[in-house]
Parts: sequence; structure tokens; C-alpha cells
Amino acid sequence: MTIPALSAADLPLLPDPDQAREWAEQELSDPVYQAAEPTVVDRIAQAVARFVRDLFTVPDTGGWGPWAFVVLGVIVVAVVVVALLIWGRPRLTPRAAPAVHALFDDDDVRSADELRADAAAAAARGDWDEAIVLRFRAFARGLAERGIVDPPPGATVRAFARAASAALPPLADALDTAAETFDDVRYLRRPGTAESYRVVADLDDAAVRARPAVPA
Repeated sequence: MTIPALSAADLPLLPDPDQAREWAEQELSDPVYQAAEPTVVDRIAQAVARFVRDLFTVPDTGGWGPWAFVVLGVIVVAVVVVALLIWGRPRLTPRAAPAVHALFDDDDVRSADELRADAAAAAARGDWDEAIVLRFRAFARGLAERGIVDPPPGATVRAFARAASAALPPLADALDTAAETFDDVRYLRRPGTAESYRVVADLDDAAVRARPAVPA
């Protein structure tokens, strides 16, 4: 820096504020000082380094500082993982329960298992008519509960038998015989027998084990 030459008499002991600022500006304008200043890249690197250092350093004051966000994030992730392990992935659309329709002109809303139990009780006391009707209803209700065949209200036994035969081809012959037995007992008032009940019960048992045909 070049300071104007002053005589000893002209040189003040303390410069006034304006003169001090002028001298400082002249001094800092020297290229040596400008070259020593950090560049934009240097400032960014220093800021990143400070952030990383603060992130992994717990202050002596006992406060958590940036660690609070790290711990909070770990807790949230752990809660989500535990929830998935316990309850599984959430379903986008809940599966609706199948509607319970009347079966063959009868507003019977019992489940397939309940109908089977009542049919077995009727068979045990020798009431074959009741046992046959209830067991065939159990067969139909079981297919409806599994979504294989869902008979609409007012569907006839024969219409149901055709739909069930298409879904379970290996049982078509037995199903036709059981449907005829149901019609004989329920509508034609023909007496049921133990053998007729066994035909219907065997069909129901086979249907429980069967898997529906896959459409081509």
C-alpha cells in the first residue's frame, strides 16, 4: 500500500474516522488480500464439513441438536417395520363378505357348517327328509361361501346344479343325482332314505375337497 507522503508535522497521532476508513479500503484493495479470500467452492465445502461434523457430534450442553432428527427417523422406520410384521401390508380395497341369499325358496341364513351340523342331527334321529334338505343346502351354501357358485335369490335347484356342474365338472353326475333327490323330498314329498342322504352327504364332502375348474 502507498500512503501519501506526509511530514511529521502533518501526520496526526490518531486519524479521524473518514481517514481511517480510506486507509483501510486502500489496504484491503491490495491484490494480495483478494487472492487470500476463500472462493465460492471453498465456502460450500466448509459449510458441508460443518454440517457433517455437527450431525455426528453431541454438544457438551447435553442437547441433542441434529441427532434428534436421526433418532426420530430411526424410531419411525422401526415402527413401520414392526407394523408390517404384525399386520402385514395394508390392502387397497377390503374384501367384502359374500352376501347371504335365500336358498331355494327358503330364507335360511345359516352357514354351511351350521347346516351340516343340523343335517347330521336330523340324520341321527332318523329324519331323513330333513337331513337331505339341510345337507343339500349346506352343499349350496358352501359353494357360495367359497365364491364358486353364488345362486341369486329365487334360483331353482336345477339352475344351481347346472352352474355347480360347470364349476366342478368331476362332480357333475353326483350333483345331478343329489339335485334330483332334493327335488323328490322337498317338492314331490317323496320319503327320504339313509341311502339318499348318503348320496347328498358324499357330494358335499367331495365338494369341500374339490377345486373349481380354471376357465380356459
